[in-house]
Amino acid sequence: MDNVIKVDDLKKVFRQEIKKQGFIPRIKSIFKWEYREIDAVTNVSFEVKPWEKVAFLWPNWAGKSTTIKMLTWILKETSWSINVLWFNPSDDREKLVYKIWAVFGQTSRLWYHLSAYDTFTLFWKLFDIPEDKLKIRLEYLIKEFEIEKFMHSPVRKLSLWQRMRCEVVASLIHNPEIIFLDEPTIGLDMIAKQKLRNVINKINLEEKTTIFLTSHDIWDIEEICDRVIIINYWKVIYDWELKKLKSEHIKTKILKIKFEKEINNFSFPDFVKIIKNNWNYLELEIPNNKENLKELFDILNSDYPYEDITITEPSMEDIIKTFY
Repeated sequence: MDNVIKVDDLKKVFRQEIKKQGFIPRIKSIFKWEYREIDAVTNVSFEVKPWEKVAFLWPNWAGKSTTIKMLTWILKETSWSINVLWFNPSDDREKLVYKIWAVFGQTSRLWYHLSAYDTFTLFWKLFDIPEDKLKIRLEYLIKEFEIEKFMHSPVRKLSLWQRMRCEVVASLIHNPEIIFLDEPTIGLDMIAKQKLRNVINKINLEEKTTIFLTSHDIWDIEEICDRVIIINYWKVIYDWELKKLKSEHIKTKILKIKFEKEINNFSFPDFVKIIKNNWNYLELEIPNNKENLKELFDILNSDYPYEDITITEPSMEDIIKTFY
């Protein structure tokens, strides 16, 4: 299956003017400007297949948004090769925009003083969508995102969650093959986030839309994405399925046990580490394998009467932190 995104040795360098200190150096700088080069993205390579839901993760300062802007040709790459839907964004921008869209959580594409519906109408004209198809498309999106009650209000009067729903509707009007999402749930409450995730998954399933996501919310990654690309110092250090990431990097399990009565002395195997012991409550850490878990349960069932056991694993956030 052909890749819908293919990036080879992507690089972006920004030039920053060097500010001179002192009167004479400042006068000289009027006639001869000096710059320093700052690497924003360096030698990054990856591929994305059709219909995939990919999380693209970097530390805050490392260029996630810059990469998305190069993939959508909001920014021009310094070098080297980008192929999005078999187009080079810098050479075929007009053709490419008919097939993609980007949603930036901190930047609005809606007209601030107009209603969201007015923006939808503008996009309908820009993307040359036939009116009969637009009607069917809008009815579907308005229902899915539940925006009918406020889509005719000025955007400036909408809450953040209302605006974000309208932003995503605007991005989907022309039925893009790829949607880039940069912090799409930023500032939203838990219920609003979950609704947005559900609709993104539904769009991917029903319309085969490729999802390319960056987010600091670990639940966005867990509930939307099937694959994770982790970058550090501008290099891909992990690129695999999300399930594989969990299975490979969850090294321990935590058992929280409540006993029927206070127990003072425990006799456990050497692989068991006692984290907390408080009257009839015990927290244990054990290596993550079935044999250890079975052996420990056999001991508990035979020697230590208990009321309740909870087993937890390190969070995805903790796992991803280990890469940095």
